[in-house]
Amino acid sequence: MNSTAVESITLATVAYDGARERLQLEFRSRAVYQYFGVPAAVHEALLRAPSKGGYFNRAIRGRFRYSLVSNFNADVRVAVPPAESRR
Repeated sequence: MNSTAVESITLATVAYDGARERLQLEFRSRAVYQYFGVPAAVHEALLRAPSKGGYFNRAIRGRFRYSLVSNFNADVRVAVPPAESRR
């Protein structure tokens, strides 16, 4: 997974693994999250978006399973968006 630095107030880097449909986002806060089941088109649109944070809020946040990857703690937290948890 290659990481791309992006110009954004919200995001620092974006990485994508197409074979696994895994998107990794590093936020300016230094928090790193991985999102699962993300189509390549969503990754590409994020990189093209004039507002990376705006696109993240509209198209990614709350739509995909994710885990917080902590730099200071070995724990990994996994969350399921509300729509999936009701199935």
